[in-house]
Amino acid sequence: MSVKTPTDAPGGVSDPPEAPKSRLSLGKVRDLPHAGLIAVLVLVVVFTAVQSETFATDRNIVNILSQVSVNAVLAAGLTLLMTAGGMDFSMGSNVAVTAAVSARLLADGRPTGYAVVVALVLGTVIGLVNGLVVTFTNVAPFVVTLASATLLDGVALLVHDGSTISIGTRMFALGNDKVLGVPYLLIVAVLVLIVTALVMRFTVFGRDAFAIGGNEHVARLSGINVTARKLTLYGLTGTLSGLAGLMLLSRLGSSSPGGTAGLSLQLAVVAAVVIGGTSLAGGHGTVIGTALGLVLLGVVANALNLLDFSSNYQPVSVGAVLLVAAVANEMHKARSGSARH
Repeated sequence: MSVKTPTDAPGGVSDPPEAPKSRLSLGKVRDLPHAGLIAVLVLVVVFTAVQSETFATDRNIVNILSQVSVNAVLAAGLTLLMTAGGMDFSMGSNVAVTAAVSARLLADGRPTGYAVVVALVLGTVIGLVNGLVVTFTNVAPFVVTLASATLLDGVALLVHDGSTISIGTRMFALGNDKVLGVPYLLIVAVLVLIVTALVMRFTVFGRDAFAIGGNEHVARLSGINVTARKLTLYGLTGTLSGLAGLMLLSRLGSSSPGGTAGLSLQLAVVAAVVIGGTSLAGGHGTVIGTALGLVLLGVVANALNLLDFSSNYQPVSVGAVLLVAAVANEMHKARSGSARH
């Protein structure tokens, strides 16, 4: 005697009832924003915590977040700029120049407020010059800002004149003091990230950035003043570079030739933004993803230090992560495009 199976019954199903639920749940996991990035971050954190007793301490966690604060300010501006289809490879060099000029002014006895204003204005002007060249010459942003970075690195060396510029205890509070156990630098970084996220999510300016990055020609036809928006974006990245320069100077207490700013800082910032899912082609960006990318790179650098790896492995890790993130970014874009079709 034959026994009917579910597939023999009229309108029967080919899978057990549990299978669709399983596939649905896996699909939901894959569709979670930044699921892969979060998974990698968790794995690195767990591995390092098991290998090092000091990793999970409050002091070390605060130290990691403080170290990525300067990068976070730069990454916030770059996220918004890249969302609009732009790129600025000179932000790290802008930091080097503004930090050097501020240090020189403070060392010469100028008021702190004066040095702060000069740094912010100088950073903004540098950003606007980049924006003017990109907008009115149609030269690729990568080429313009890379050339600008080289030029600015030279200017920073001229300002230093071969020597380290110390500012003593000037601006010490910003770089070293805390409120309720939270460093001032971290508070500034979090505020900048939050404001950037709100601008991208809730303002016309933010929506225009997405539109320009998605299709600049269509954005112009829809009435968006693309030129003004681009100049504003490049000016904003310059302002944030000036702020980051002040933050770095306050943390180190001095500015030195070939210091921590420049191309190495810029590559770390670009890596964090790309790892976070902001599209290299424009049209898509997320501050939350950028923040996760910053934390991941900070944790990796800290793990290498705690596990007694050579410091030479840090640029290797940043480059490797950036390469993987760029490939994953393109694969995700291709998969999203095929899904729409």
